[in-house]
Parts: sequence; C-alpha cells; structure tokens
Amino acid sequence: MTTMESPSPTDTAPAATLLTRTVYLAYGVTAYVAFLVVFLWAIAFVENASIVLGGVDIVPRTIDRGGPSTGVVAAVVVDLGLLTLFAAQHSVMARDGFKRRWTRIVPQPIERSTYVLAATACLAALLWWWHPITTTVWDVSTSALRWVLVAASLFGWVLVLTSTFLINHFDLFGLRQVVANARRRPLPPYRFITPLWYGIVRHPIYLGFVIAFWVAPTMTAGHLLFACATTGYIFIGIHLEERDLIRDFGNDYVEYRRRVPMLVPGLRARRASGPAHARVA
Repeated sequence: MTTMESPSPTDTAPAATLLTRTVYLAYGVTAYVAFLVVFLWAIAFVENASIVLGGVDIVPRTIDRGGPSTGVVAAVVVDLGLLTLFAAQHSVMARDGFKRRWTRIVPQPIERSTYVLAATACLAALLWWWHPITTTVWDVSTSALRWVLVAASLFGWVLVLTSTFLINHFDLFGLRQVVANARRRPLPPYRFITPLWYGIVRHPIYLGFVIAFWVAPTMTAGHLLFACATTGYIFIGIHLEERDLIRDFGNDYVEYRRRVPMLVPGLRARRASGPAHARVA
C-alpha cells in the first residue's frame, strides 16, 4: 500500500487500487514461476539427472552427487534438519488457525502465493544444502529393469502434476487468487469433488511422491533417508489435512473416506472418517 500527500480521494483511490492489484498479480506470478523452476529441479534432484546445456550441467546437485561432503553423522543431522524445516513450514502455514493470524499481516489475495513462495524457498534450501550419503543400499544392474524403474518413478511425478490439475492447479499455487483479485471478482466457494485418480485413492498427489521417492534403480543411504523422512511426513500431513477436510466438508468427506483407500489402490478403507485433497472451486 502507498500513500500520497494531500490526495484527492476520487483521483488517487482507483489508481492506488489498480497499482495494488497489479503488484499482487506480479507477486503471485513470480511465486508460481519460482515454484515451477524449483519443482523441476526437485525432479532432477531425486532422479539423479544430469542435464548438460552448452557444456554446463544445469543440475549441479542431486540427491547423490554435488552436495557438501561431510561425515555420515553430520550429513544425517543436516539432512534431517532441512527435511524438518520443509515439513514444518509446509504443515504449519497450511493450517487454518495460522492462516487466520497470518492474514492480519499478509493481504488475503496473496496469502496462498506467500505460502507457495515460502515452501519453494525451503525446498530450494533442501536441494542446495543436501549432504549426499552415497553408501549403496541396492543397485539394479539389469539395464532393462533399470529403465522400467526410472519410468515408474517418472510416472509418480506425472501422477503428482495431473492430480493438481484434476482439482485446481492454479488455486493450489496461488494464481487463481491473484488473478481473481486483479479482475475484481470474488472467488467462488470450494466444492467437494473426486475426479479420476481421486476416485481410486484419496491422496493421489502423495501417492505420486511416494512412488517417485521409493522407486529407484539405485538406492543410496541418503536417498533412503530422504524417502523415509518424506514418507513419514506424508502420513502426518494426511492426518492434519483430513482433519481439516472433515471439518470443511462434513459427512461428504466421511463417506468418501469410508469408500476410498488412502494411498493403496484397491485396499479397503478401514475407518469411516473423511478424505483429502479433493478441494476445488
């Protein structure tokens, strides 16, 4: 927000409002672009990809190479600290109680974009300062089987992305909010929907991450630490998220949770309570 000396309300209010909406829109787009860049880096990081453009490796650090070299104990401590930072930011800022307090400081139209930007910064820190632990846990030597495992892991990432678009990709990452604000249009209320993957498992986004993290032709100790810690966080995140969804959607979610398994397709749901991530407008 800006103020001007001796303003005429009729002259300056519309301009200030337009300026504010434009700044919010630029902020939201910047946050989204930053997310896309870091998310693509995360895929290359987990897949141990080497991408060379013009003789320069544009993925200098992955889960098993390029990071700081330290002893195993120090590496475990640092890596767990980075994972904890990401998980804490991701969970705390997503809770409604935090949002109510946070939006007293951060304007509502850019609340989600700010969340995305903070999550992106924490993820970038994890990717950059990750300490590889290269002791081999397993290594598949058969070339054909290695390619099958790589393809399966990449399918996990495809599942993550398609699942975001099935609900509302641009809402999840803050663009819908800043565009609606720029156009002076109110956001419609959320509806409970369960398209495609959401009719098979309640959390296809999380399932995609589990597949991407665990299906690896070569599993090192560092990669295993990453997979175990992120999977643990996923289960905590599901618990917190489903609690919020039950509150928001009530019996619709309870019935959905009774019918649809959490992560494993075909596994009958054991508890009657409520689903996750099928939140869209």
